[in-house]
Amino acid sequence: MSVDVEPESKAEPPGAQDGSPLLEVEHLRVLFPVKAGAVIARKVGEVHAVDDVSFVLNNGETLGIVGESGCGKTTLIRTLVRLIDATDGTIRFRGTDITKADRKQLEPIRREMQMVFQDPQASLNPRKRVGQILATPLRLRGVSKEKLEGESRGLLDKVGLQTEHLNRFPHEFSGGQRQRIGIARALAMEPKLLMLDEPVSALDVSIQAQVINLLDELQDELRLSYVFVAHDLSVVRHVSDRIVVMYLGKLVEISPAEELYRKPIHPYTSGLLGAIPIPDPNENRARERPIVGGEPPNPIRPPSGCRFHTRCPRATEICSAVEPQLTEYAGGHLAACHHPQHVTSAEIASASRSSASPLLSGEERPEPE
Repeated sequence: MSVDVEPESKAEPPGAQDGSPLLEVEHLRVLFPVKAGAVIARKVGEVHAVDDVSFVLNNGETLGIVGESGCGKTTLIRTLVRLIDATDGTIRFRGTDITKADRKQLEPIRREMQMVFQDPQASLNPRKRVGQILATPLRLRGVSKEKLEGESRGLLDKVGLQTEHLNRFPHEFSGGQRQRIGIARALAMEPKLLMLDEPVSALDVSIQAQVINLLDELQDELRLSYVFVAHDLSVVRHVSDRIVVMYLGKLVEISPAEELYRKPIHPYTSGLLGAIPIPDPNENRARERPIVGGEPPNPIRPPSGCRFHTRCPRATEICSAVEPQLTEYAGGHLAACHHPQHVTSAEIASASRSSASPLLSGEERPEPE
């Protein structure tokens, strides 16, 4: 979501105002070893959690990430904030490579990259009052003891909570209120980028709307950028400027939000969109849904070629033999599919191979329907 706000008088770090991306991810891989042996553990395989993923995030933008459970969404954003180490690839924040940065080098970076976790009950210390929870990041930011309470009250006000909540414990709040506290804790460091790991999935629908509206308001007020992970594609559509679709550790499609819902190119994306219920029961029953059959393959032994070919109704021999390139169509719409849908022969002819294509992908161009 682009934000038009008067710049502050203080100097911004490189990349903040010159139009360069805030976050750049190039060919990122995260593999987890699988070990066996009762006495001497030996590696017998690897879980391909994130496998050759590339994208950029611009200043003031919200990037949604969607996909089935186990596709690597949470692992990806945890790796971006360096809670998990990358196996290979590059992560650059404001032009600085942080992929292998040590703890001391990460200190100023982590102030600007904060995370809001999926379960607010588990992410807040049950033995501390809200005032103590908020005071910890404020002290790390260098706020003096005399100003701690005032800053904490200001944070609660930003997220729509009352100042008397400072003396309560997390279990005394509702789920939506706890998530607001988690957001306030993240804002305490004055970040520029928030990683939101399914921040509304555990909340009631009405509370979801309140939290989503709060995030919108904070983005406008504080010039924030978001990476928003969710299962609910209707929520992602509402909050995102662009959307990344992941399947079994791979990026299969990335597109401006409205274009993805209007014109999905990858068959897997169509399957995800078909799973969104329509409020009108008659219309919901009458519509034709794309069927994605079967179960996701084992991430320890992912299929060759396109990883979706074992479940894809459009798969042919080339899909199992050659990994598709990430093809860039008009309007910044990218998809990794040998047999794309909803595109014409002319659109395919004018498309080009994206620099974000996996390193081992083939040179074969997509084939028209």
